[in-house]
Amino acid sequence: MLLEFRTKNFKSFQDELIFSLTPAPKQKGLDYSLLKEKNGSKEYKGLSSAVIYGPNASGKTNIIGAMDVLKSIILRGHIRNEDKKSKSNAAASTLELIPNSADKSKTPVDFSIKFTDSGLMFEYKLSLDLGSFLEEGYNRKVLSEVLRVNEKLIFSRNPSLDLGDTNLIRKYAINGFEENENSVRNLAKKNLIDDELFLMNGFKAMFSLKLVNIITNWLEDKFMVFCRADALQARPSTSKKDTIYINTTINDAARIFGINSNALGYHSSDEDSEPKLYSILDNKGIVQADSFESFGTIRFVNMFPIVIDALLSGGTLVIDEFDASLHPMALMSIVNIFHNDDLNTQNAQLIFNTHNPIFLNSNLFRRDEIKFVERDEETFSSIHYSLSDFGTSGEKAVRQGGDYMKNYFISQYGAIKDVDFTSVFEKLLETRREL
Repeated sequence: MLLEFRTKNFKSFQDELIFSLTPAPKQKGLDYSLLKEKNGSKEYKGLSSAVIYGPNASGKTNIIGAMDVLKSIILRGHIRNEDKKSKSNAAASTLELIPNSADKSKTPVDFSIKFTDSGLMFEYKLSLDLGSFLEEGYNRKVLSEVLRVNEKLIFSRNPSLDLGDTNLIRKYAINGFEENENSVRNLAKKNLIDDELFLMNGFKAMFSLKLVNIITNWLEDKFMVFCRADALQARPSTSKKDTIYINTTINDAARIFGINSNALGYHSSDEDSEPKLYSILDNKGIVQADSFESFGTIRFVNMFPIVIDALLSGGTLVIDEFDASLHPMALMSIVNIFHNDDLNTQNAQLIFNTHNPIFLNSNLFRRDEIKFVERDEETFSSIHYSLSDFGTSGEKAVRQGGDYMKNYFISQYGAIKDVDFTSVFEKLLETRREL
């Protein structure tokens, strides 16, 4: 369960971004949106969803992109560029794209993530010297790196290495750790590499492979980040040559959504080729789905299995352009499933950005689940805040049960831009008349 994500000097977020999925104080109503996990005598609470609003180019996608970048850096264990470029998020593999373009002083790029899994609460922080924007070949360095588990310091690198509470490590330690703890500590301190993460290298090899596996398994399997709508590409786990593979659950959902064909299935004509989605048309055979179904149907079929995976595994699903080509009622149903305590039994979470005002509804989202992003017109720097940050009294008061949609469109909450193309067409027509 994701509790908090932070970043600083990441693209348009020059100042620190704090994206919290921890319930804000004094928020009443919609208690079914709250998730709870016991960790010994302590209970952690999280929000089951968050919806992000803001004008185009305000920085909404940069929040999701920053999550994806941190995930990518941790899993590969270093801050060197990847040869394999990311199609959906170039900054994940080309790190000189990360620093704020207006910053000329080589301000560090900071990340922090806090989450629970396997009965443990993890907090991991990174501060990176990546140089300036588009500075290729820069000698990158990990400036600081901190891991806390259950709020206890495990290690701190700043830049030298300090090791904290090893009692927790012992339970998850590699074989022979206790007998050789002193020598392992000394060896670790002498073998830090500037552009590599201690977590994924020295700590993993010499201290606790098991703890690192819990972290990486959560990142790989449960932190499900999609930076672009077209990055959602579900595929069947098995598909034999010349055999139609039909997933009953997906077909049932597709019928409710409104497919044009009898059914949808995956078919592969070659054992080495990637299965393609087909529409099944009674006795008339099959045709490729993208030539028969609407774009919205194709996107729904690609997205729905990922929604299922998140709900069954207790994953945190983060999607850019969640509402692209999908009817609001279908989206509303998915949101309600994440809010349903009887269905969301594994503490799954849904985070998405949108332009659709239908979600600005006090009966659907808590105030701390509604997030905003706006960008300063002079500095081009983004800021992020929640509806719960507004007080309950005064000119910009936000009260439980208020008309959030109306107030948003009259710019009471900010994060909205007046868009009027009239002057462009007036100028165009005037130029044509002069000709």
